[in-house]
Amino acid sequence: MSEMIISTDPVTGQILWQGSVGDVDQAVSRARSVLSGWAKTALEDRIVILERFAAIIREKADIFGSIIARETGKPFWEAKTEAQIVANKVDISVLAYKDRSYPVALPDIAPNIKSGISYKPHGVLAVLGPFNFPAHLPNGHIVPALIAGNVIIFKPSEKTPASGEFLVQCYHEAGVPKEVVQLLIGGRAEGEALSRHNGIDGLLFTGSSQGGVALSRVFAENPGRILALEMGGNNPLVIWNSEDIESAAAIAVQSAYLSAGQRCTCARRLIVEDGKHQPLLDAIQRLIGRLIIDQPFADPQPFMGSVIDNAAADHAEKAYNDLVANGAKILHPLQRLEQGKPFLTPALLDMTDCADKVDEEIFAPVLKVIRVSDFEAAIKEANNTRFGLSAALVDDSPEDFMRFRDEVRAGVINWNRPTNGAPSTAPFGGVGLSGNHRPSAYFAADYCAYPVTSTEALKPDTRITVGLK
Repeated sequence: MSEMIISTDPVTGQILWQGSVGDVDQAVSRARSVLSGWAKTALEDRIVILERFAAIIREKADIFGSIIARETGKPFWEAKTEAQIVANKVDISVLAYKDRSYPVALPDIAPNIKSGISYKPHGVLAVLGPFNFPAHLPNGHIVPALIAGNVIIFKPSEKTPASGEFLVQCYHEAGVPKEVVQLLIGGRAEGEALSRHNGIDGLLFTGSSQGGVALSRVFAENPGRILALEMGGNNPLVIWNSEDIESAAAIAVQSAYLSAGQRCTCARRLIVEDGKHQPLLDAIQRLIGRLIIDQPFADPQPFMGSVIDNAAADHAEKAYNDLVANGAKILHPLQRLEQGKPFLTPALLDMTDCADKVDEEIFAPVLKVIRVSDFEAAIKEANNTRFGLSAALVDDSPEDFMRFRDEVRAGVINWNRPTNGAPSTAPFGGVGLSGNHRPSAYFAADYCAYPVTSTEALKPDTRITVGLK
């Protein structure tokens, strides 16, 4: 009997979805059998199919949002927004492809000899999706890859297979052939087998830094395959010379606790000026006390729901308790709202006096406060991490922001905005343990096709003029 993957509602514990683990070899074989045909399909025809996909997603946004909400525990308003972003990805990806991957004619290098740049798909691409945005993030890889002419084997997180299945069904309903986008159900073993399979030409990954490092080791043995890594962060939020304390507090709360802290761009470290920090921390704690934490369809609408499951909640509690044991001062505790369910209250900890501030991503609503003496120390503390995804400064001084933007190591740097905001028409990615210089979003086109340079003459007309007897 084949192994089963079961997805449950994190709020009720009810089974939402179950299915058999897929066969990696069969999926790769089917993908390779259709690669040539899809790559030779006219670009405009591929675009028409994906525009149809976007229309289907918009029509089914409520249904899709409900599936995402029930499987992840996030509020329905947030899940429906995710579905809408999935649809919006098509137009953005078409624009990006034509901007960054369209054939270009270069100046003639000689009479009757032309030169140019064209782009080719890599081939069969594996996509490993995360659980926090089970539709938006894999779709951000899949759509640009399909436009470029690749075929896809998509393994969703074993925690969110229902969302992954619905996404793939919408591709198929739009006219993407079933072999061109395949759903591969499985867990870690299937992900590892797919990454090591000789039949894939690349892998597009969104997930933890531990997973990304493991994949880097696998792909180091075969540098001819593309690997795009989008990973997490220990992201700093610096709040400095800001007169509007309430707005600064709101930015801190949104940065740290949106999606129950399960965004790779969530603020993990709040860096403030020692001696001037108390009014801000008081405002943050007041706002934390007002946050509604509830099931996805609650009325009034919750600010945040649960984390993905009880195992994630247990892990967060252990990480929080380790910080407290390490000397962190509790300003607002992390608590389980109901035994046996993964609802967590937002935590606020002062880590200033801790010798080890722990450079790890806690994928939960935990924000660590670090007090420093001056702005130079704030920048140094912001860079005191192996990660480099997102950073933000709340500060009334344009000069401070110019310095912050120039000196802080991160791929997304915001000013008077939360850490978890980035435009879809821009690149998205980080450095260090946050990525491998393959930014996604608008720049996903860059890792979905490779450039080919050619010089072209209608007839051969070459003679060797030097070095002959």
